Amino acid sequence: MVAHGIQLKKSEQLRAMRKAGLAVGRTLAAMREAAQPGVTTAELDAIAREHIATAGGISSFLGYGAGWGYPPFPGTICASVNDVVVHGIPSEQKLASGDLISIDFGMSIDGWHGDSAVTVEVGEVSAEAAELSRVTQQSMWAGVAAVRVGRRIGDVSAAIQASLESHERSYGILSDYTGHGIGTEMHQDPDVPNVGRRGKGPLIQSGLVIAIEPMVTLGSPVTATLDDDWTVVSVDHSIAAHWEHTVAVTKRGLWVLTAEDGGEQMLAELGVPFAPLAD
Repeated sequence: MVAHGIQLKKSEQLRAMRKAGLAVGRTLAAMREAAQPGVTTAELDAIAREHIATAGGISSFLGYGAGWGYPPFPGTICASVNDVVVHGIPSEQKLASGDLISIDFGMSIDGWHGDSAVTVEVGEVSAEAAELSRVTQQSMWAGVAAVRVGRRIGDVSAAIQASLESHERSYGILSDYTGHGIGTEMHQDPDVPNVGRRGKGPLIQSGLVIAIEPMVTLGSPVTATLDDDWTVVSVDHSIAAHWEHTVAVTKRGLWVLTAEDGGEQMLAELGVPFAPLAD
């Protein structure tokens, strides 16, 4: 069903999205374990390709942008190291101890997409890099916790922003890149910004599925896109973190489709109803 341009999913469609979401989450877990000093980002991409084939899926990223005035994206993952904020292209770049790499990954199974991102500490990273990743992940969960039937997307955005602004240190919150609806396409309405005002934006309804994904830097939020038309870097070369989950809304609560446990543990800690659907 489509309401005001937003795709609302039925129970069986949410279960199909859970299949894709689980495959995405498990693939990210494998890449996270493999992201060690000396490993190239192309080798991480190869792991993703193997998992896609095993799951019988299709990459959500490979070839993305073709026909829209962008060069087709050449990888199955976005591998964004240090001051690359998002959309880093997998390459022969070797990871080194101290790097912070954000891995964004999506695939579809039977026409339904899952999308998630993690930030990985390679070897021993600085305390400020580790804290950046922690507060970015924390803000993602703050956004998830704000999702309720009857609320607005602006409530999610405001919760992410408030979480990031609650720290003594100032962080750069990207506003030009947002979360999004997801379903039969990877990117759907509504946009889910990482800054916003409570009570504003599209209504959150049962059957909505959104990807919540704060992108945060240690410095300025201003970015630039490199000549490859994809790689987005911080203009002041400050390092960045990126966390993302795909979240389904039901009348009874939430189901984090890309989390191995469906989000049960974190939702319980946040006091948010966990509402998985039976297989």
